[in-house]
Amino acid sequence: MVEALSHQALAAPRSGPGRSSAFWRGSLKGDNDVMQARLLVVEDDETIRETIREALELEGFAVEACGNGRDALQAIQRAPQGEGFGLVVLDLMLPGLGGLDVCRQLRAAQDRTPILVVSARDSETDRVLGLEVGADDYLVKPFGMRELVARCRALLRRAAGGGAGGEAMGGKVLEHANLRLYQDECRVTRDGLEVNLSPKEYRLLELFMQHPRRVWSRDRLLEQVWGIDYFGDSKTVDVHIRWLREKLEEQPSSPQHLITVRGFGYRFG
Repeated sequence: MVEALSHQALAAPRSGPGRSSAFWRGSLKGDNDVMQARLLVVEDDETIRETIREALELEGFAVEACGNGRDALQAIQRAPQGEGFGLVVLDLMLPGLGGLDVCRQLRAAQDRTPILVVSARDSETDRVLGLEVGADDYLVKPFGMRELVARCRALLRRAAGGGAGGEAMGGKVLEHANLRLYQDECRVTRDGLEVNLSPKEYRLLELFMQHPRRVWSRDRLLEQVWGIDYFGDSKTVDVHIRWLREKLEEQPSSPQHLITVRGFGYRFG
């Protein structure tokens, strides 16, 4: 099944006489760390794939593109140490190995590369499922290239800086009951055993453990962990809280660490 972008999205400006690339560039100037990132675009529709590639390259990114999930995994695996991709832009409806399976395999392999899903599947169930299997953001087709670039920038910035607007983080070990969070190592243990957390789950837990018993609203958590420029569904907070409970609580349905404060938000402890 071919997923199509809007006419505006496909009408990306091409190089040539009388063509200006100003529509695509400018927003990233000065953001050197973000601009140096290598991006992988995984999309089976060649027209869409090349349009996305050109838009991102005009912004200064180095882009590699492929048309199926197996080629995507191979591209990630063969990347030299220290030269991996900073972000994966991933379609879901791919031939052979689908986008959801790509997400699952990367996260199962402890690969924390940010993943931006782009898909024509627009139901809340589809968006939540994409997030549940490991995507960091979900963009519904059709979309404009400006929004795509903005979301890529936001994910790269958060991956590089640990989230926009968050409090300063030290290098100590945070402890609560049977949980320990090692800030220098970005890892968490429960009863002495390491817990596999996604970057967003880790940052949420770190924020909670830095401020025990403080009540956080959903909007405040989005601002602290996802950044003030996050475009997605605010329900992603609830999804990530549920994941954390499943990994940290003895009985996720009766949590002792991550408590819901009805009408206000969440607190830790």
